[in-house]
Amino acid sequence: MNGPSAWSVLDGVDLPRGYRVEITAGKIIMTPHGEDRWKVVLAAAPQIEGQLAEHGDILSDVAIDFPSSEYGYAPDLAIVAPGSEHNSRGRYEWHSLEAVLEVVSKGSRDVDFAKKFHMYAECGIPVYVIIDPSQGMCTVRRRPTRIGTYEDEAEVPFGQDLVLPLTDGRQITINTGGFPKAG
Repeated sequence: MNGPSAWSVLDGVDLPRGYRVEITAGKIIMTPHGEDRWKVVLAAAPQIEGQLAEHGDILSDVAIDFPSSEYGYAPDLAIVAPGSEHNSRGRYEWHSLEAVLEVVSKGSRDVDFAKKFHMYAECGIPVYVIIDPSQGMCTVRRRPTRIGTYEDEAEVPFGQDLVLPLTDGRQITINTGGFPKAG
């Protein structure tokens, strides 16, 4: 990656535990982890890890370097392609990601549905999933375009299997029956 990372502004800063830290449009945003988000991550992560079978990796709330000094995201869940390596800063870069899953909350709704949607598509993240406990729905977006949109969209209600197509014909199937539906 050429140029500075958005995360450089936080080098040497001791951040409090229990908060999600991201950088959007150059602003550092800290939000406490929500219960629904945590339950989705705990339900989905082991399913994904078991199916990857050492052909890739899964991360949660880990800083990823994007090609912008204005945006630094740490996805709720990110699937890293097999053979990907850390950059000189010790982080994965956007092109290492096969899929990103974000759990939306009231506070992150605009960022997840607009800013992240645009950034992930523009960067060519092949699969972007928004998991929405308030709607009991997963929205799967595929086939990113350079203009920051996705060509394909499908909705998967909680209780149905969420299928994520990965590279080389691989796929991950996540049982969403245990995802919490917010009231």
